Amino acid sequence: MHLLPLVCLVAATALPTTLGARILSVNVFPGRSHWMMISSILEELLDRGHEVTVITNYPRKSAHPNLTEIVISPIYDFWGKSVKVDSLYDLTDISVHQMLMDFLYPLGLQTAEYAFTRDNVMEFLRNDKTQFDLLLAEQFYQEAYLMLAHKYKVPIVSIGTFGFAQYMGPMMGLMNAWSHVPHEFLPFTDHMSLYERAYNSFVSSYELLLRSWYYLPEQQAMADKHFSFLPGPLPRLSDLERQVSVILLNSYTPLTSTRAKVPGLVQVGGLHIKPPKRLPDDLQTFIDGATDGVIYFSLGTNLRSADMPPEKLSIILKVFGAMKQRVVWKFEDERIRNLPPNVLVRSWLPQSDILGHRNVKVFITHGGLLGTQEGVHRAVPMVGIPIYCDQHLNMNKATLGGYAVKLYFPNITEESFRWALEEVLYNPSYKRNVDKVSQIFRDRPVPALEESVYWIEYVMRYKGAPQLRSAGLDLPWVSFALLDVVGLLVIGLIGVVLLVRRVVSKLLGGKRKSKRKNE
Repeated sequence: MHLLPLVCLVAATALPTTLGARILSVNVFPGRSHWMMISSILEELLDRGHEVTVITNYPRKSAHPNLTEIVISPIYDFWGKSVKVDSLYDLTDISVHQMLMDFLYPLGLQTAEYAFTRDNVMEFLRNDKTQFDLLLAEQFYQEAYLMLAHKYKVPIVSIGTFGFAQYMGPMMGLMNAWSHVPHEFLPFTDHMSLYERAYNSFVSSYELLLRSWYYLPEQQAMADKHFSFLPGPLPRLSDLERQVSVILLNSYTPLTSTRAKVPGLVQVGGLHIKPPKRLPDDLQTFIDGATDGVIYFSLGTNLRSADMPPEKLSIILKVFGAMKQRVVWKFEDERIRNLPPNVLVRSWLPQSDILGHRNVKVFITHGGLLGTQEGVHRAVPMVGIPIYCDQHLNMNKATLGGYAVKLYFPNITEESFRWALEEVLYNPSYKRNVDKVSQIFRDRPVPALEESVYWIEYVMRYKGAPQLRSAGLDLPWVSFALLDVVGLLVIGLIGVVLLVRRVVSKLLGGKRKSKRKNE
């Protein structure tokens, strides 16, 4: 009986020191698909007893005693104000420079600035005195908010909702391998030709320069302006980026290129996927009754099928009407005309649950990261219609893996669209391949959500976990890229050439003198 207090004491001292930690989560980008990943992590942290304060665009449906929300309202309409194209479908053919300068950089700068203009956000930033243990920030064009780590003197874990961006390598002290790791905006695989490797190296280095010389200074000016109430001098955002302990990457094998990593780059793609639930009654009945199977069509949360050019919409409706399968389509305007009787449209659909139904045979997708992960996790072959950013890369990976057919949106015809659907429906190799890829994607030592929370708690437990930090972060870029070594080798080689030239010149000169004397 006397052993009981001792056992209780030992058990108490063995408990993790991160229980009940205070976490500040900053997520000012108004992307609902991004929020699916972030909210899954936050809910798990709340379930584990942590106190979470979150700056967000999407408030929780019900209150939680450990959750404090600073809600950005109204949500910023970045598609209407930030994107400099008439239609998102026009992004299919833009260059990487245009993607950055006309789309992603304005999107990031404007959404970050907008959050600073909300009175409740600035009230919190100026007057909050909470002693937090960690800053949990989205790693998606919102770098100005890393200044909160300086304010609270806390370590940083960031969430890479976009997956692995090539600028993350140098940020974590890692040299990117451009020879076999394609830039996320290029439609290349990890087996590139000489031209593709050269172009990939040019684009990757160009983005690093553009980010360092244009984009980060813009974010720095924003941070200096809105955090001017802090005692100076304020740190550089590039230095704060190098203080990030762990990035939780929305990627996982085999849906991303195999590459070198440091311990702080942790792949947790698919953590938002839950066991499928029963569908709403009308949808459940429609899919249950599809004796020939179901085609599911969704272009994600940002691309609207309702905004599709009329000629493409007409082609798709005509092909659907001629199919014996039933079609479930995320279409934002349920008043659509000329809808075939085998097609059901809804402005919103529980995509992951639908893909989990045994009758769903094909997933028509734009190739977004979350949708691709869900399709693979549920083992549904795909017809991909990529439009912008990483969608081309994701669909190239899928076609290379033999579980998808890719269509180029501007060139879609009635014949090509019908062929793609019938190819995936009736060629059993696509289903066999996606079953294999699905098994690999789901085969993990621990569930992705559990691993995410482990690393968050690990960083808090070890006060930033400096043991994860690469020494490459302490080197000047010349040394980091081994340019100083290359320079030394070049100088040495030049010295050897000059020395050999001098020796040969002396030898030849000596022979000439000897020859003259003999004559």
